[in-house]
Amino acid sequence: MLRWLIRILIAGLVLFALIQAIPYGRNHTNPPVLAQPKWDSPRTLRLARAACFDCHSNETTWPWYTNIAPVSWWVENHVKSGRSSLNFSEWNRPQDTSASDILESIRGGSMPPSYYTVMPNHSAARLSKSEKAAFIRGLEATFKASPPIGGGG
Repeated sequence: MLRWLIRILIAGLVLFALIQAIPYGRNHTNPPVLAQPKWDSPRTLRLARAACFDCHSNETTWPWYTNIAPVSWWVENHVKSGRSSLNFSEWNRPQDTSASDILESIRGGSMPPSYYTVMPNHSAARLSKSEKAAFIRGLEATFKASPPIGGGG
């Protein structure tokens, strides 16, 4: 039994080492910022940076663990998906998500997602009730002055 456990452990380590050779998930270049909304206040921008920008902008911060497969694969896919649905750095392009959907995701608590906010280096994304309320009010004002362009996809 012990021999089998050792063999399984060694096979797992070999597999882990081999998947590091797969290059997907390690291209951590951020595209340029083309246009941002006309933020209603510096506070709204600060809250958006803390809670949204890692996945919904071209200003992603790539922590060390985003270089290790299979986590790198998951994060790369998540950021690509986030940017394709809503990208605060490409505000001049059509967005896949409407202003009302964005606000509802924040109100409902699905954004930022709990698996993101639980990470120690993302503690700023854990908005207090007052920060969340201020963020929603700020986004409403921002979207009124600078609405997302619909029709993305």
